[in-house]
Amino acid sequence: MQYGGFWIRVGAYLIDIIILLVGMSIIQAITGIDLGTNYSAQFNEAMVSGGNTQGASAVGQLLGLIIGIAYFAGLESSAWQATIGKKALGLVVTDTGGNRISFLRAIGRYFAKILSGIILLIGYIMVAFTEKKQGLHDMIASTLVVKGRPGEHETAGVFE
Repeated sequence: MQYGGFWIRVGAYLIDIIILLVGMSIIQAITGIDLGTNYSAQFNEAMVSGGNTQGASAVGQLLGLIIGIAYFAGLESSAWQATIGKKALGLVVTDTGGNRISFLRAIGRYFAKILSGIILLIGYIMVAFTEKKQGLHDMIASTLVVKGRPGEHETAGVFE
């Protein structure tokens, strides 16, 4: 198996974030619910500000969480085994045996990403330094991100 390394995973994540920001901005414009997707840039002062999560309503924050779970956990546990960004870059998410992950495992992986992020992104940076290119969230959820197509890495029945 060829594991998905740090930079290709960063690229996939950037694609996913752009898709989510566009989608959530459309939802915010249609519903009027503040999802915290207000972005501004002032390049003359070299300042870029991110999402306005302080302004997001409680309903907006809950809706944003549901959208995130549906997108990441839903797609990574689907027949695609990947988000749109991962699929675009030829990556799939598997369990440690190379099999498709369940929706519950994908939800666990999604919430484990929060831990990877709140410890100064160290959980994500680990991808660059671990043998199987696993982040902390991958280790917690017993998952791998590998290069290939869905179902290509399955090992069930090989040793029977």
